[in-house]
Amino acid sequence: MAKGMILAAGQGTRVRPLTKDLPKPMVPILGKPVMEYLIEHLARHGIREIIINVAYHHQRIEQYFGDGSRWGVEIAYSYEGVREHGDILPRPMGSAGGMRRIQDFSGFFDETTLVLCGDALIDLDITAAIAEHKAKGALASVVALEVPLQEVENYGMVVADEDGRIRSFQEKPKPEDAKSTLASTGIYIFEPEILDKVPKGKVYDIGSELFPQLAQDGSPFYVQNRPFHWIDIGRVSDYWTVLQRVLKGEVENMPMPGKQVKPGVWVGLNTNIPWDKVRIEGPVYIGSSVKIEEGATIIGPAWIGHGSVIRSGARITRGILFEYTRIAPDMHFHEMIVSRLYCVNRHGETLYAGDDTSRMRWGDARA
Repeated sequence: MAKGMILAAGQGTRVRPLTKDLPKPMVPILGKPVMEYLIEHLARHGIREIIINVAYHHQRIEQYFGDGSRWGVEIAYSYEGVREHGDILPRPMGSAGGMRRIQDFSGFFDETTLVLCGDALIDLDITAAIAEHKAKGALASVVALEVPLQEVENYGMVVADEDGRIRSFQEKPKPEDAKSTLASTGIYIFEPEILDKVPKGKVYDIGSELFPQLAQDGSPFYVQNRPFHWIDIGRVSDYWTVLQRVLKGEVENMPMPGKQVKPGVWVGLNTNIPWDKVRIEGPVYIGSSVKIEEGATIIGPAWIGHGSVIRSGARITRGILFEYTRIAPDMHFHEMIVSRLYCVNRHGETLYAGDDTSRMRWGDARA
């Protein structure tokens, strides 16, 4: 049917500190990396051969996904980096440059290929999108979504004629300057010949360099405007919002794990919770091996990662705890993402454990 490529070489600087020690595609949603949901979705649509370009903390991706057999697919990796003075240094080639590097190495792109970023959740009808791409005889297709005019300055906008042929792009225009309300989702469909237009051995970007070239050349280059959910995790605020939506059950193919023990409350195995002496209001997911002490309060939507400890009198309101996080007694964390090393509010403001200037107290549950 088609092959797949997942772009996963970026450093995810806009979602720090979530990516302080892991690549953005590995940021967890209900205990699973974002990219795992993408691989499952590709497999549902018959895409079995997938290549992932990696650079920043590449081992975390490769060790988790391996050869892909657990998901019924085959996965290969293209590492973009060098070894200097004993250190392994990432050197991303750009989205298009990375594809050209793979092609020069193995000729992997020998049929229609779906390319997508490894840091977004989607429920796109991939089968229909590829069928439309082929029916139009497109060399390249961009999957886009209509966005409200007041939001265009957050996206790269696609300008196309009435037949869907792409004429130009606008990068985050002001609403009064926007020529379109079609936002690129970072999901592309390519024919192998597209790589003839990418220079060899050069850092080269799909959106800012390859696409303007295609529009200028008059290549068969089309936009697809189809309805689907696209949840981009570009900033910390996006990540917080995504988890709130997932916990509320608003995202398809993301069922709550664990066992539902009362309305809106799910738990994993081996938990220690005095249910008659705590206050828990769903939707809430409590991971395995979590301990919650008497007098603690959790107000959902909230996700408590496995191995965490919430001490007596502590309160979590619309928050996320990563695995093995300990919340000290009587602390109140409101709309925050908390790990054993840092906590960050929904706007990206960060505190680190041990900061004497902060009244917040939390740490490693294993200590």
